[in-house]
Amino acid sequence: MPSVKTPRLTLRPFTLDDTDALFDLMSRPEVARWSGRGVPMVDRQEAVERIERMPVRRGDHPAADVFAVVPHDVEAPVGMAVLVPVPSSEGFDRDDHEIGWHLHPDVWGRGYATEAAKALVERAFTAGIPELYAVTNPDNVRSQAVCARLGMTDLGLRHDWYDRELRAFRLDRP
Repeated sequence: MPSVKTPRLTLRPFTLDDTDALFDLMSRPEVARWSGRGVPMVDRQEAVERIERMPVRRGDHPAADVFAVVPHDVEAPVGMAVLVPVPSSEGFDRDDHEIGWHLHPDVWGRGYATEAAKALVERAFTAGIPELYAVTNPDNVRSQAVCARLGMTDLGLRHDWYDRELRAFRLDRP
């Protein structure tokens, strides 16, 4: 199940040909502040290394991956969407999958994050994943709005994942 098509997007695995697009995305402070480390990439080599680690990040589930978000009318990715295992915080024994997204500011407000996330929800549930989580920085209201549009339940502030306080959302398979 390598790629996902939506009416406007193709979600596909990243390749090294996407290095410049990923670096452009994750070197932007307004995007990187919401990512795992919270700091922008400063070197193109960081993007290469991140793409090379993506097969490990996706875990063992056949539906999971880190996807390049590519509108049908362009060739280069305008963002990324993930369906991956979410690391439990120390002291928690969880086996969860998360969905997430990072989009280039030039395409904010076009509904790409919601469209990509809906496609990944369908992919996950079709493949037997029983529930999905989204974990956001407590101040990331844009991503929290996407979670609301997906119909996710707001679980409030939690410490279950990534060893830090995050605002968590859950969606159960129907």
